[in-house]
Amino acid sequence: MVATDFDCPPRPVARRPSRSTVVVSTAAVGLLVGATVWSRLAAEPAGLDWLDVAVAVTGCALVPVTLRWPVGGGLALGLLAVLSPVATPAATFGAFHVARRRPFAQAVVVSVVGVAGHAAQGWWRPYPGLSYGWLLLLTVLAYAALLGWGTWARARAALVNSLRERARRAEAEQGRRVVEARLAERTRLAREMHDVLAHRLSLLAVYAGALEYRPDSSPERLSAAAGVIRAGVHQALDELREVITLLRQDPTDTEPDGPGPALDDVPRLVGEAREAGLVVDLDDRIGLPVVAMTAVTGRTAYRVVQEALTNARKHAGGQPVTVTLAGEPGGTLTVDVHNPLAPDVEAAAADGPDADLPGAGLGLLGLAERVGLAGGRLDHAVDAAGEFRLRVELPWRT
Repeated sequence: MVATDFDCPPRPVARRPSRSTVVVSTAAVGLLVGATVWSRLAAEPAGLDWLDVAVAVTGCALVPVTLRWPVGGGLALGLLAVLSPVATPAATFGAFHVARRRPFAQAVVVSVVGVAGHAAQGWWRPYPGLSYGWLLLLTVLAYAALLGWGTWARARAALVNSLRERARRAEAEQGRRVVEARLAERTRLAREMHDVLAHRLSLLAVYAGALEYRPDSSPERLSAAAGVIRAGVHQALDELREVITLLRQDPTDTEPDGPGPALDDVPRLVGEAREAGLVVDLDDRIGLPVVAMTAVTGRTAYRVVQEALTNARKHAGGQPVTVTLAGEPGGTLTVDVHNPLAPDVEAAAADGPDADLPGAGLGLLGLAERVGLAGGRLDHAVDAAGEFRLRVELPWRT
C-alpha cells in the first residue's frame, strides 16, 4: 500500500540535485558568508584569522554535499560552526535543508549539533557586547525557527504530492471506469443482438422450411408464407438497425433503461410464435398490461420468454409450450416456461423443419447473465414428467 498522508514520510533517497539548485544555493550561502566576513572585518580592523578564511571556503564547498546528502552535510556544517562565526550561514542552511528533506528526528539531531557547535564557538570566541546566556538563547530560538519552518515546508510539499497522487489515481480510476462501461455496454448490445436475431431468424427458418417441405401447397398459401418471410426480414432489419444505432451512440452512456421491449409485449411475442406454427398457451396471472414495473425487469422478463420460445422452436418443434406469468408488485415476478421434449431426433425433425436449426449454444448462458444483472435467479432442468422447464424469478421493482 502506498502511503498518501503527509505525515508518513517516504524513505530517504539520495538524489543528485539539479545544477541550477546547486548554483543558486551555493551563491546564496556564499553571499551570506561574505556578509558575515564583512561584518567581522568591520569589528576587527586588524584583519581576519586564516582559520576564518578556511572555514568560509569549506562552508561554501559543503553546500553541494549537503544538497546531495542532507544529514551528513548538515552534521559537518554544524561541527564546522565550532571553529568560526563565518560558518553560521552554512550551518543554518544545513539545518533548514535537513528539516525540509528528512524525517523530523533526523532534523532534530542536526539542529542539536548546530546549537552545540555555536555554543562551543561562543565559549572560546565570545561575541563582544553579548553575554553567553543570551547567545545560547538566540541560537536555540534561531534553530527552533529553522526546524519548524523546514518541517512545515516538508509537510506542505508532502501534502501537495499526496493530492497530486490522489488526482492521478482518480483520473486513472475514471479511465478504468470508462473502459469497463464501454465493455459492459458492448456486452449488453451483443445480448440484445443475439436475442433479436435468434428469434426473428428462427421464425423465418420455420416459414422457409414450410415452403421447402410443402412445395405442393396452393399458390395462395405459398404467397402468404412468402409475405410473412418478407415482413419478418423487414422486422429483423429494423430491430438490428435499432441495436446498431445504440452501438454508434456515446459509449460512455450506459443507461440501461432506454426504450425497448417490455413485459406488455409478451402477448404480441406469443402471437408471432403461434403464427409460426408453435402451439403456445399463455397463462397470465398478473393481468397484463402492467404499469408498475421498472424497464429493466420488464425487458428481462420479455427476453426470457423470447429465448424460451426460440429454444422450444429449435429443439422441440411441434410440442406445446406453456408460458406462465405470476407475481405481484413489490414481491417476485415469476416467469415459467415448460414444454415436452421431442421423443427423439427423428421425431423432432418429422414434427417440423426447424428442429435442426443451428444456434450459438450460449443463449441460456447469456440469459442467466442478464437475469443475474437484474437481481434475479434462473433455473432450467428436465423434470420427472419429461418436460423441459425454464423458471426465472425477478424482483418486481416499481
